[in-house]
Amino acid sequence: MKILVSDKIKKKGIEKLKNVGKVDIKTKLDQEELKDIIKEYEAIIVRSGTTLDRDILEMADNLKVIGRAGVGVDNIDIDAATEKGIFVINAPEASTISVSEHTVGLIFSMARNIPQANMSLKKGKWEKNKFLGEEVRGKKLGIIGLGRIGSEVSKMAKKIGMDVAAHDPYISDDVVDGLGIEMKDVEEIIKESDFLTFHVPLTKETEHMISKNEFKAMKKNAIILNVARGGIVDEEALTEAIKEGEIGGAALDVFEEEPPFGSPLLTMDNVVLTPHLGASTKEAQESVAESIADQVISTLKGVPVENVINVPKISPSNFKRLSPFISLAEDMGKFLAQLSDQAIKKIEVRIEGSLTEENTEPIKISALKGFLNVILQEPVNFVNAPVVAKNRGIEIIESRTDDSKEYKSLLTITVDYNGDERKISGSIFGKDDKRIVNIDNYKMDTSISGYMLYTKHLDMPGVVGTVGGILGDYNVNIGSMQVGRAKNNGEAIMLMNVDEKIPENAILNIKDMDKIKEIKQIKV
Repeated sequence: MKILVSDKIKKKGIEKLKNVGKVDIKTKLDQEELKDIIKEYEAIIVRSGTTLDRDILEMADNLKVIGRAGVGVDNIDIDAATEKGIFVINAPEASTISVSEHTVGLIFSMARNIPQANMSLKKGKWEKNKFLGEEVRGKKLGIIGLGRIGSEVSKMAKKIGMDVAAHDPYISDDVVDGLGIEMKDVEEIIKESDFLTFHVPLTKETEHMISKNEFKAMKKNAIILNVARGGIVDEEALTEAIKEGEIGGAALDVFEEEPPFGSPLLTMDNVVLTPHLGASTKEAQESVAESIADQVISTLKGVPVENVINVPKISPSNFKRLSPFISLAEDMGKFLAQLSDQAIKKIEVRIEGSLTEENTEPIKISALKGFLNVILQEPVNFVNAPVVAKNRGIEIIESRTDDSKEYKSLLTITVDYNGDERKISGSIFGKDDKRIVNIDNYKMDTSISGYMLYTKHLDMPGVVGTVGGILGDYNVNIGSMQVGRAKNNGEAIMLMNVDEKIPENAILNIKDMDKIKEIKQIKV
């Protein structure tokens, strides 16, 4: 076997790879150089320095597996790899402790003014009274997001005597009980926390989830922490809140733009900043190297591994037939995840018509994967999606019937939010035209793609035109629009496909209309 390592990884990972094949370490290859040699290898290991785009992967005739030594796979064309039958794997678990420890380290740094005192003393000053700190024991830590890292932070915080409250609408009661922490609404946590930390993905819902209004609601001495994703915290609003004394300060490891040179946060005394160091420990990097090496070796040997990003194990012919519905299922899962933010208890995937003759497991997992990837910080893939759902107390049901009255094949996903159900049905028209045909028993016929605006409103004249007018005022172009009506209840739903993200002020203006009952901006 020939294995290419195109970005630096720790020696222990290299040694493991050498036990099974010939390893070439060629870092800093440009795209043309990589394209010329990629066909020689059965496996490649990359970090963020190597980009595997479609042009390169089309030349990778012998490549069986791509190993990403880390979490993010933005530098890999997953679709192109899938089409070539190449496994894409990563190592998301390796940095959990390092990121969690860095979060707790920033808490101590802010509580005891450690970075500021260090710099002062190195400048020849002895400002003991200036850097009077406070104990973290007994302080209230608010955690938004209880995934792998958020849960670990809660454990560490409890051990040092902090009072921990968290918000995660998708976590099960059993998991919360095991952590021994209190669950609260976001508004309560923001209002009550001495330290507030975020461990959520950057999505439409979480972007700038803490901004002007939230800062005004916080304690005057509260500290904001972000070791998750840049953009969760509105840095412009944060700067203003610190200047105005609305909060006590901030500690950030990630930024809206990296590096954040030019940011006024760099000049503030009560702000501690680190250059995206959350996963940058010797142990984490060694763990990443060993984990990805082990998984690459197992994949080359045909042994199942946990962190496969892209493909379930189905035959090429089966995958070709199912591929449009696998994609549709993921998009529908994403759609439903953005339609409600309540705690989820159950997901049912119902398959009707000719699809029941196929191995439809990938469709079910794809729906689950799409849903979970919207609500969780850590990437969810085809292999771990059922395990992640189970750990969060989410019941998964699949039902099938040969009978589909109106469509050759129909896919319906129903989500149970503590008794409240939301559901969506879709089908494939033609070769790969993904269409929504029903939302919550309202008949539709519209494409599912890109940015969409969903509303439920009173079924009265003028509503659709007013919404369109507001979008026009904000220069948002409408690609298509469908209205679905229910019988005799006086309500309708509308789904618009738009060309770009709708500004928040436009959403608020539409929401203020007295005939609008529900509004969601959705991105798939």
